[in-house]
Amino acid sequence: MLREVWPFVEDHHRAGRPLVLARLVSRDGPGSRPLGATLALAADGTWRGSLSGGCVEGIALDAAQTVLDGATPHLATICPTEHLLPWEAAPACTGNLGVLITPAPGQPVHDAITDALAHDHPLWVRVGLQPPYPWSAATTPDELPDSDGPAFIEHLPRRRRLILIGATDLAATLAHLAEPLHRAVTVIDPRPAHLHSGAFPHTTTLIEEWPDTWLTQHPLHAGDALIALSHDPRIDDRALRAALPGPATHIAALGSRATHAQRLHRLTGTPGLDRLIGPAGLDLGATTTAETALSILAELTATENGRSGRRLRDGHHPIHPQPPLASLRR
Repeated sequence: MLREVWPFVEDHHRAGRPLVLARLVSRDGPGSRPLGATLALAADGTWRGSLSGGCVEGIALDAAQTVLDGATPHLATICPTEHLLPWEAAPACTGNLGVLITPAPGQPVHDAITDALAHDHPLWVRVGLQPPYPWSAATTPDELPDSDGPAFIEHLPRRRRLILIGATDLAATLAHLAEPLHRAVTVIDPRPAHLHSGAFPHTTTLIEEWPDTWLTQHPLHAGDALIALSHDPRIDDRALRAALPGPATHIAALGSRATHAQRLHRLTGTPGLDRLIGPAGLDLGATTTAETALSILAELTATENGRSGRRLRDGHHPIHPQPPLASLRR
């Protein structure tokens, strides 16, 4: 997706280096990456992103290099078996991939994408699938042009909010791990010494306030998640009482089973208490702070995707969900 490679695109754009994007816009078979998956190649030879599990990246990079060298942008058909000899084993995803090879968008689309991602504004980005492969962007799909033939449209939504209660070392690790998951992380703690430890990434919003006060002024929405981490009932309980009656998708609290049993007793009668997840996290046998953070984020991901969190080998559902309806061709 554009969000995944855009920091790389922006860095090279500021340095004045040309870039070419290879974007997955169609597929007639199974694959490990959704439509909209993007690979970005810069003029200095560095690149980011992927179109598959790794079986077509070399082909896509070769095609992107030709456009960097002056070849005409084009819509290519790439097959994972293209470079295999007849007797070599092919990957399971052997369908043809429609890959648009085109320079990264110029102004004003480039700035529109950069601004939307920096300030969490939703944006719709359209690229035509016929020469000259024009780019456009708008805050609603209705504002996009539709008069120049088929196009691939990607929705860049606001990041989902992750509210962490308690500015602990675990919260800082969670904030760092949540960055590549494209979460908008807010940490709330009334204790200034905890909040201003310097351990949090600069992208984290730090709120020095009692959590129930802040949550009353900034209600959670569907898609948001809240995790209580302070281990101080005076802080965590106030956050949970404020959050549980609302529509947040995931509400969890750190602690042992005994701690959680005591928490449930204290919160008896709170609307939505049956939605509270505790102890937070999947059973990974975590001991370090990083392992615990991984366990908590893995459970959050499974909850949001409606999955059990068990081993893939023991499941029956497709490993990859259907492509999001926000990415489409027309």
